[in-house]
Amino acid sequence: MVSGSFTFQEVSTVGPDRLWKAGILDAHNLLPKLLPDFISKVELLEGDGGAGTVKKFHFSEAVKEFRFIVDKTEELNNEKYILKQSIIEGGLIGLRLKSYSFEMKLDVGNNGENLQKTTVFYETLDDTPLSAEEQEQISASLSMMTKAVEAYLIANPAAYA
Repeated sequence: MVSGSFTFQEVSTVGPDRLWKAGILDAHNLLPKLLPDFISKVELLEGDGGAGTVKKFHFSEAVKEFRFIVDKTEELNNEKYILKQSIIEGGLIGLRLKSYSFEMKLDVGNNGENLQKTTVFYETLDDTPLSAEEQEQISASLSMMTKAVEAYLIANPAAYA
């Protein structure tokens, strides 16, 4: 097994408060509407949305590798815009990874833009770290969700205000 991590950053013109409300606090409702070709539904299995909450994301057949992930919110800081989640079932668990989690932080950049920094922590099943291609696939799937929320918020300026 190999433990590792990688970080990627995205920039958005949408303010962190709206992006946080829509993309984090209401993701279970909004993402299936914005990405129905990929996310068929999200079930709240446990909790109230805060730390300890467990959600199951069901994916459509467009996602070839797996049908679902179950994630657990380890930390949710609404003042500092920090989210820490662990994937506890499904996804790449048992296929390529023994475990993985991520930490996402929203911040305001020098020009008023929103900076989203995401660090993914993982432990592989074998003795090889994730390749650059595998890291890019994970980053792209997380980024796709963020970009969908951002596009929705730009098109609907009163939403989540």
